[in-house]
Amino acid sequence: MNSLKDFAIRLAESSGEFLLQNFKKDEALISTRGLSKEITTEYDIENDRFIIKKISETFPEHSILTEESGFIDRNSEYTWIVDSLDGSSNFALGNPFFSVSIALIKDEKLTIGVVYAPYLRELYTAEASRGAFLNGRRINVSMVDRLDSSYLLTCEGGEKSNAKIAGINALLHPGVKDLRKLGSAAIEGAWVASGRAEAYITTGIYPWDIAAAVLIVREAGGKVSDFEGREWKVEKSNIIMSNGKIHGKLIELLIPQSFGRI
Repeated sequence: MNSLKDFAIRLAESSGEFLLQNFKKDEALISTRGLSKEITTEYDIENDRFIIKKISETFPEHSILTEESGFIDRNSEYTWIVDSLDGSSNFALGNPFFSVSIALIKDEKLTIGVVYAPYLRELYTAEASRGAFLNGRRINVSMVDRLDSSYLLTCEGGEKSNAKIAGINALLHPGVKDLRKLGSAAIEGAWVASGRAEAYITTGIYPWDIAAAVLIVREAGGKVSDFEGREWKVEKSNIIMSNGKIHGKLIELLIPQSFGRI
């Protein structure tokens, strides 16, 4: 498994460096405004092609699921799940919170997760049953168990409207320490894993945005489920990633408001 993990790390780093080399170099991107999930840059597409090429050359039998190219089905027990540029809107507007997210599933189980934020120089990695790491150092979720002491991260995920997440924010914000949005789901999940936030709540999120972060959070001792407590699946869904200590309390708040349905 180490060779697969090492490959994923090298791929995330090389594709991340491509993004970094082009960051703030294209002034035309600044005029690209809209909801974050509506923005796709040429760098998303070029990086996606590069990643698919490298995976296909190294593991030609493996299936691949990416944001830009969809599902490349090779009838394999292995599937790579990739977001070549998570945080496209941030990247376009000169905000450094963007990342590359690469995960590997074997027989429908997450086995490897890598999130690389090149500008921040932060490499988050996880391997099933082997823990989670930031730049080679083991990380763990926070021990905070009270909502009023918790920092939460939220975003609208794949929703075309901000209405649902606005309702969730209005419900949660009065009872927590603070509520923030970073603009990259992969980084937001990784921050939960590293103890920088107690939970990340998002709606209608796609698997390529969070697959790697799901494993990283789990391996850091956290919990991931939909709003009704069901385990994450490789599909569009509403998701809570948390330190586990406040997970049940968040579900109790969200279920009565009918936020659980896509």
